Amino acid sequence: MTGPLFGREAELASIGRFLGVVRQSGDVRMVRGEPGIGKSALLTAAAGLADADGMRVLRAAGSQFEADVSYSLLNQLFLPLYPEIERLPLALRDALTVALGFGEGPVPGALLVGNAALLLLTTIAHQAPVLLIVDDVQWADRPSAVVLGFVARRVKGSPVGVIAASRTGTESFLDRRGLTEAAVQPLTPDAAARLVQARFPDMAPRARQRVLDLAQGNPLALVELPATLAGSPRPRAGQSGVVPLSDHLQTVFANRIAGLPDATRLLLLLATFEGSGDVRVLRGLTGLADLAPAERAELVRVDDVTGLVTFRHPLIQSAIVAVSTHEERRNAHLLIAAALPTDPERRAWHLAAATAGPDESVAEQLEDASHRVLRRGDAIAAIAALVRAAELSATAENRTRRLAEAAYIGAEAGGTADATTLLADARVTSLNPAGSLHAANAAALLMINGDGHVHTAHRLLAGAIEIGDHDWRADDPALDEALHTLLMLSWYAGDAEHWAVFHRALARLTPAPTDILSVLSRTFADPVRTGAAARPELDALLSTLAEEEDLTRVMRIGTASTYADRLGDNREHSWRLVRQGRDGGAPRRQLSALMHLCLDDYLTGRWDEAEELAQEGLKVCTVSGLPFLSWYFLYDKAIIAAGRGRTDEAVKLADEITHWALPRGVAGAAAIAHHPRTLAAAADGDFEAAYQHATAISPAGVLAPYVPICTWVMFDLVEAALRTGRTAEARAHAAAMRTARVATLSSRMKLIQHGVDALVLDSEDAETRLEESLRDPAAERWLFESSRIPGPRQSR
Repeated sequence: MTGPLFGREAELASIGRFLGVVRQSGDVRMVRGEPGIGKSALLTAAAGLADADGMRVLRAAGSQFEADVSYSLLNQLFLPLYPEIERLPLALRDALTVALGFGEGPVPGALLVGNAALLLLTTIAHQAPVLLIVDDVQWADRPSAVVLGFVARRVKGSPVGVIAASRTGTESFLDRRGLTEAAVQPLTPDAAARLVQARFPDMAPRARQRVLDLAQGNPLALVELPATLAGSPRPRAGQSGVVPLSDHLQTVFANRIAGLPDATRLLLLLATFEGSGDVRVLRGLTGLADLAPAERAELVRVDDVTGLVTFRHPLIQSAIVAVSTHEERRNAHLLIAAALPTDPERRAWHLAAATAGPDESVAEQLEDASHRVLRRGDAIAAIAALVRAAELSATAENRTRRLAEAAYIGAEAGGTADATTLLADARVTSLNPAGSLHAANAAALLMINGDGHVHTAHRLLAGAIEIGDHDWRADDPALDEALHTLLMLSWYAGDAEHWAVFHRALARLTPAPTDILSVLSRTFADPVRTGAAARPELDALLSTLAEEEDLTRVMRIGTASTYADRLGDNREHSWRLVRQGRDGGAPRRQLSALMHLCLDDYLTGRWDEAEELAQEGLKVCTVSGLPFLSWYFLYDKAIIAAGRGRTDEAVKLADEITHWALPRGVAGAAAIAHHPRTLAAAADGDFEAAYQHATAISPAGVLAPYVPICTWVMFDLVEAALRTGRTAEARAHAAAMRTARVATLSSRMKLIQHGVDALVLDSEDAETRLEESLRDPAAERWLFESSRIPGPRQSR
């Protein structure tokens, strides 16, 4: 729509105030309204006011035809900033150029792209305030929406503004929580009448009233309906003259598009599917001379400054697609795909759109694209690509294999509701070996997340691994993922029999297990016996975290660090996963990172943060449909409650874990629940109960195999034994610790070993070792342990 904005005086005044705040300290507005209500007109007005005020305006719009193409919207938004991107610090520059398709390199993480985008905007804002305007957010691709949300939450304090508009009744990947929203309302009857009078001064009164009645204050309908209704009869009595507005407008636009030359319609179809609106890109696809009729019909505008083609309304694009033929749509997608040789993800999606039947080549490209986006943490986009690849698969085996992998990704990442359906569609009995493993993996995860028994899930997956025709190749992705899941199931089961099945499978891998699986199998399964020997390999993994972009690897390195007391080395990267999850990433990785942060917080005295993060973890478990993982956070809350003297609360939480775990065969969780009970009993001075709970985890004189939590109650067991007159049991446990050389595991274990020795050995050497450990700078980190282990004189 052109001309003045009738009845929008309040909105324009609000935009003026908003821009004033942006210039001073940054601000964000979310604009919502029904189709045709004037959102785009208000965004254009905001852009004009900002430009007149000396601001730099960056515009983009979501496209339903590129909603599955990662960073397509961000590409539009930042295309004019290419020279400024080149001046960013190297790591951030590379992250942004790769994400936007401007260059090649390792796939960047969402957090790195978000930080790069934020630095880019705040840097150029030093020259002039910046305003980002994003229309049709409901069609924004997920990674772009995540980055936009990341930026929107951090613009305060910088002269950067964000206005994002979406249709009422739609949802998007942009997390709107905490962002100020404004709803665009229909025009008042008076404003609507003034608009119609200004645009159609010669319209007969009866016709004008009919337009006003039908449009109901929708500005686009007020402008477009007169041409459609001219000469049409009024509805007869008893008939409703009001039809769904979107149908009305799409019909209007279809009629106007039908009068365009064929070449113009095809050019508009290319612009619709391509999505960016960049004149340079469109010129590379076809000549632009045929755009003129559409410009004269006011269906599109070409901005001479930005070089962008914009449609007057998204319904125009819908109508363009609706009136096109199958062959026209296919050829348009093929032309765009041919122009994207360096953008394999977008190329694959356009080829898929041009393909009606099975095409294994296109399916393979989509499958490759799914693996690319999964490494960036975008499980939803990866599933979408695999499902489409399955539809295009040339064989039933490939179709079911891809559906099974999509089901596994959904089940493993969490937050996706389609995993069960995908698994059913995969028809497990007809799968090839790789598909069978993915399907069994997904089934095992779905089973334990429901009411299934861990032992059954373990048998299901172990059986699929055993009969699989994978030649036990360590580099087989499906086999590697299945073994990672089997490791966790063995840990949940918590006994030697289940672990024996895992280790037999691990031993058959050729030439050797992958790096993380190898370390996890020793530091996480039975660290008392195998953890110390794996420390050099764990160190090597930790050294890769700063450059690691595969978020699943980041999560698993954190898990491998848990019982080696190296979670502190992971803190920065755990926060990276948490932020990525908060911005819409896979909740499973977010939850793992929250667990790791909570445990490290407990040991290092950050108890307020631990309680906050545990509560966040419980909420994420509920919202994302991952109730199985809730017990971790109940445990975190319980040990903090015990440490703070809220002993009744600690016991109640521990009981909740036990009542949940035992019927499901999660013996590992049932054993861990004794830890907060041990702490609570000691806090209450009931050392008999403390001893009973500590020895329920591992008997006195024994460090139970495959119960790694036993190392966390060693001091408590010895202290409770001494307090209850069980001197022999205390000395036996201290001897077992020395025999196992637990002090070689970590500086924390060394501190605990020396603390226990000082309690049970009447030896100056033991006191000296404890004194040295307490003076060791490494011990300062273990605030909880160092504050409760008595000094040498106290221990005697």
